[in-house]
Amino acid sequence: MPIHPVAQQLLDDAASSDQPNSHLLPIEVARANFEGLFATLPVEDVASVGDHLVVSGEEEIPVRLYRPQANGLLPIVVYLHGGGWQMGSIDSHDGLCRAIANASGCAVLSVGYRRPPEFKFPVAPHDCYSALTWAVAHADELQIDTSRIAVAGDSAGGNLAAAVSLLSRDEDGPQLACQVLIYPATTFDLDRGFDLDLEGYVLFRDEVQWHTDAYFLTPEDAVSAYASPLDADLTALPPTLVITAGYDPLAASATAFVGRLEKQGVPTEHRHFEEMIHGFIQFPQLFDDASVAVSVVGNHLRRHLGDGR
Repeated sequence: MPIHPVAQQLLDDAASSDQPNSHLLPIEVARANFEGLFATLPVEDVASVGDHLVVSGEEEIPVRLYRPQANGLLPIVVYLHGGGWQMGSIDSHDGLCRAIANASGCAVLSVGYRRPPEFKFPVAPHDCYSALTWAVAHADELQIDTSRIAVAGDSAGGNLAAAVSLLSRDEDGPQLACQVLIYPATTFDLDRGFDLDLEGYVLFRDEVQWHTDAYFLTPEDAVSAYASPLDADLTALPPTLVITAGYDPLAASATAFVGRLEKQGVPTEHRHFEEMIHGFIQFPQLFDDASVAVSVVGNHLRRHLGDGR
């Protein structure tokens, strides 16, 4: 199926602009440009939004809790933002977290994990896991039901969500009811993890390599189960929704991950949006499929978590 014409126009506009790709810029500039993509997007109202701090290691990290209803016990989704590990923030994903809260009827906890290059692997997955355990420990204060917990994330955040699921299983942590992985990165072996036939459709191989080089201290870290879940033991992971886009260089490795989940007995749902590009779910004002994808996420979460009561 041909690429969506609006997506093609976005790609054409980017190619004709004089703004360098992120990997050619100082990280502070790349981060500011990324934030600028989402700064003026319309967002949905939710019943309440609250900012908190979570202790992770010897540091505090920010988290933000979105509630679609002000009172009552709610399931919770721990959400991990994308942005190549180095970029993205709670603020860049504010609109998406609000939309998921409303679509699912669940509280959504967005995590401001520490990012490379300042903080190398495994800081980010450990921060995300700390946010999960913090939410469980503060369940009464947050009015959440610890028997109904999920993790979710997009792109690099999808990679981190898979890592948190593995950590929770391996550390006898909170029991997860499901996970949602939106166009996730599943391996750092770019010969398998990046489809060169789709080079330039939002992502470039050199750009992904830049993120990889920033994230790890050693090559051995890149093959850890908590970095490259495509090669991990996936048994006993929670039911999983994977969303992919037809014009995304990461789609093939995400689809391979679906196959490995199914082979290892994990109940898995795969929704593929053939006309879409990496990052599409954050732009419902441009793509009807973005709203459809949020509904798919919401329905998956409702099936496995229920909603507020």
